[in-house]
Amino acid sequence: QVHLVESGGGLVQAGGSLRLSCAASARPFTRYAMGWCRQAPGKEREFVVAISWSGSNTNYADSVKGRFTISRDNAKNTVHLQMNSLKPEDTAVYYCAAGDSGTNDYTPRHLGDFDSWGQGTQVTVSS
Repeated sequence: QVHLVESGGGLVQAGGSLRLSCAASARPFTRYAMGWCRQAPGKEREFVVAISWSGSNTNYADSVKGRFTISRDNAKNTVHLQMNSLKPEDTAVYYCAAGDSGTNDYTPRHLGDFDSWGQGTQVTVSS
């Protein structure tokens, strides 16, 4: 299990930007693919984006392509999600997630690819 702590959520107007951060206790951090998922009120949790341990590969949900960017800093055990051009439908609790990839540089595509979850941070986009 990896301990994950998210930060950076908040309230923003449509068209605005937010940057989420996640600090991970994983050792070594480079064993884990990382990602973000979200859950809107009354809806199931959904995959948003993931990045391989090396940072070379990423996967984005179609709904956020071109607007969200994931990055990771392996020296600081952190992963970030830059969210631009936010829409009201992006309103959700955002969860940082980690998936044990061993020595493989794979990139998660589904919720089931992750082993550990943070507590979540609320993102609210007003119209």
